[in-house]
Amino acid sequence: MTRDPNVTQPASPVKPPEEELRRRLTPLQYEVTQNGGTERPFDNAYWDEKRDGIYVDVVTGEPLFSSRDKFDSGTGWPSFTRPLAPERIVERVDRRLFMRRTEVRSRAGDSHLGHVFDDGPAPTGLRYCINSASLRFIPKEELVQAGYGEFLALFE
Repeated sequence: MTRDPNVTQPASPVKPPEEELRRRLTPLQYEVTQNGGTERPFDNAYWDEKRDGIYVDVVTGEPLFSSRDKFDSGTGWPSFTRPLAPERIVERVDRRLFMRRTEVRSRAGDSHLGHVFDDGPAPTGLRYCINSASLRFIPKEELVQAGYGEFLALFE
């Protein structure tokens, strides 16, 4: 199905049914987003992606992060100083692995994205350490065609 470039993403994306997720996502994407898994550092799609664009939830298409807020944290995962819109992110306490961390999830899809730490650069001091498997990258040149034209202004 081709998207109408004049239509923006819906304000409230909806998480697809379980059967569709299992069919549409790769095993790694499913494990990360639905079971809170973690992909390998330096061996994932976007840790070294340098093009302009946005990152959306692989489950719902909800816009989450911008390449303008991406930085090289040296961890081997995509890292961002902030989300595109804080209301699209949910933070939860994560006590797995015998430590206390802050898990980051997408609001609409309830996808596990990664974790946020307070050791990031200015201006926020935050490091959103995100699994590539939970994201889909939309390059700046494809934003309008993919239905995300409202974000083109970020790159002008």
